[in-house]
Amino acid sequence: MEASEIIKTLRSGTGLSRKDFAESLGIPLRTIEDWEAGRRKPPEYIPRLLSYQVKMQLYINGKDSARNVNVITDVNGNKIVVINDKIFKGQDKKDWKDVEDYLIQYVGNCYEIDDSSEKIFIDKDFPDEYANSKQRLSLKGANRKAKANAAQGIPELIQIATNPMYEVNRESKHNQDAKYGWYRYVVRFGIPVFDDKTNEIIRYNIFQAKMLVRHSEDGNKYLYDFLAIKKENEQPV
Repeated sequence: MEASEIIKTLRSGTGLSRKDFAESLGIPLRTIEDWEAGRRKPPEYIPRLLSYQVKMQLYINGKDSARNVNVITDVNGNKIVVINDKIFKGQDKKDWKDVEDYLIQYVGNCYEIDDSSEKIFIDKDFPDEYANSKQRLSLKGANRKAKANAAQGIPELIQIATNPMYEVNRESKHNQDAKYGWYRYVVRFGIPVFDDKTNEIIRYNIFQAKMLVRHSEDGNKYLYDFLAIKKENEQPV
């Protein structure tokens, strides 16, 4: 993924104009314009710094909630990403802009799967696919809210991914971005259930999902979406 695309996507997530974005970073406006247009290529560390900046803005605005996430292992040896906050509580079936904006903080990052040391990249298309795909629009009730809040644990979900299943690409529109096919991994995550009176966590609903990754013609693997979300069980605090 080109640095110019990463920078444009990250700036878009802040809601700032180029001028305001440049001023907030102390970078000349002409430099931002040249980076976004591809006339100049920034040092490799710049997209990572801008990604951090976006994350901090999300935190300041109360959308990140300090990512209260941890990984546990259940009695069956399964790793579970435990998400301890529900920052998306009333997501409408159609309007997931808050979720999409939240996910922009991961764009340009790379995370590693523990079991295989595979590197999984996140590009600018991931937030839109996660928030607006046909599979997401078909989700209902608890599964829909579970996917919305699972956005908080993307790095950890990649980390615990297991049991990869490969399939060749059969769609012409993905001849380049999934030239070498698709991988589906099993992931699990827990979403808290709160007591209505005390607002304390009383249990976690445990969900299983399939993490979909595309193998691009550039040789890298990119996170594409999370599918087939279903509740497995409930666990006490």
